[in-house]
Amino acid sequence: MENIQLLIIPFFACLLIAAIHCYMGMHIVRRGVIFVDIALAQCAALGASIGLLKGYDEESLSAYALSLAFTFFGAALFAIGRFKDEAVPHEAIIGIVYVVSTALTVLVLDKSPHGLDEMKTMLVGNILFVNWQDVFELLALYVVLGVFCLIFHKKFWDISTLSGKIVKTDKGRRLWDFIFYCIFGVMVTRSVRVAGVLLVFSFLVIPAVCSLFFVNKFVKGMIIAWGIAIVASAIGLGLSGKYDFPTGAALVSAFGITLLLSAVARFFIKKN
Repeated sequence: MENIQLLIIPFFACLLIAAIHCYMGMHIVRRGVIFVDIALAQCAALGASIGLLKGYDEESLSAYALSLAFTFFGAALFAIGRFKDEAVPHEAIIGIVYVVSTALTVLVLDKSPHGLDEMKTMLVGNILFVNWQDVFELLALYVVLGVFCLIFHKKFWDISTLSGKIVKTDKGRRLWDFIFYCIFGVMVTRSVRVAGVLLVFSFLVIPAVCSLFFVNKFVKGMIIAWGIAIVASAIGLGLSGKYDFPTGAALVSAFGITLLLSAVARFFIKKN
């Protein structure tokens, strides 16, 4: 019973993360830019590392603003680096931003006395230790971002599926790409501080991929993706509580299991 009470707040945090990450994941998977979240998270980590080196508290507004500034810079690079004729694959640009940001982060943290611990936190997160204040802050931020996503959904979806008038002009596409990646960057910058890079990546990609096993329609896909994320979160937290597994690793493993089961189920369920 004590373990269940301990996992209630992390479960609510998982529900909030699932709510918006599954939506963004549908776009990311459709666009074929699977590693954009890790690259933007690394940009945010680079900003946080520089803040750490300058003596900012990791939870301070200054540190968050610095992370956000680097994330927006990465978003601008992704928007500019998406060429109309695909002369350079977009994934190549994303990969370059990721490795350069990672290398710079290592160089910066090498000068910090707590650099190794900070890198570990960014990778696996601290979702087991979230409190109600963290949950309400996530809720407030995700509601604001969700409203933007709702208002601009048609334009974002047109670009993600390469349909509609907006993709006929390269200028229009770059602008909407930049707006999309900025919203994405704000979301990832906050989420990674709570859940870590690996779990955020799982929330984004795995439910969206599972939905594509069964449906092509957006609304039905979202319902399946949310269902997958909720079930995987419950299983992961349950395993962590019962067997005292590291929570982040247990959640990522549970997402992997749901992906495997979904892949098997697709052979027995006709795709709509």
